[in-house]
Amino acid sequence: MPTAFPGFPSEAMTFFRGLARNNTREWFQPRKAIYDESVKAPMIELVHALNRALARLAPAYISEPEKAIYRLYRDTRFSPDKTPYKTHIAAIFPRRGFEKHTCAGLYFSVSPKEVEIAGGVYMPGAGELQALRTHLAEHHARFRKLIRSRGLVTLLGEMQGDRLARVPKGFCSEHPAADLVRYKQWLWFVSLAPDIVTTPRLYDEVFHRFRAMLPVVDFLNEPLLAARKKPAGEVFFV
Repeated sequence: MPTAFPGFPSEAMTFFRGLARNNTREWFQPRKAIYDESVKAPMIELVHALNRALARLAPAYISEPEKAIYRLYRDTRFSPDKTPYKTHIAAIFPRRGFEKHTCAGLYFSVSPKEVEIAGGVYMPGAGELQALRTHLAEHHARFRKLIRSRGLVTLLGEMQGDRLARVPKGFCSEHPAADLVRYKQWLWFVSLAPDIVTTPRLYDEVFHRFRAMLPVVDFLNEPLLAARKKPAGEVFFV
């Protein structure tokens, strides 16, 4: 799908390389205008371009830039690394009506080291985990067909994610979906060389992988949407 997005300017990657060497407020503040003009503004343009494509394919995943783009500032409260800034820029496209990481969604990040493109379920809560595992147990054949899609495997490889050593309580170890319900995350991701960042190929590589992941992302969101539609007071998990 053609786009006018030309890629990030080379100044964006120069900025991030400098930030990696000098990750301090003293270095960043005099260069904030460079970040705003050469990093943030092109990222907003790229998110708008992806939204225009999603409007035709999957409008429920449109995410406006102010919500999609992660802050540059790191949360250092619980981290031994106290450097204040991230050395990449990233955006996430959750399903409409859900907060970041509470559902299946799409993601990409850009840095001088790599372009990462990902999708799936990353940080589900206990309720989401139960819903997803139950859904997989009931519809494992359909899910396996989706994850064997040639486009998905070619562009993003096999499903990844942390998993339990054993089948969780409430599920049978002999069930055909036993391997699937052991997962705590259901993810696809790929790392691409950073030389595409400053070219129009960046949009193409992100968009084609988003399109390949949409069927499995939709599948993973089915039980989460169903849970939201249950009448007040009705028990969903048994």
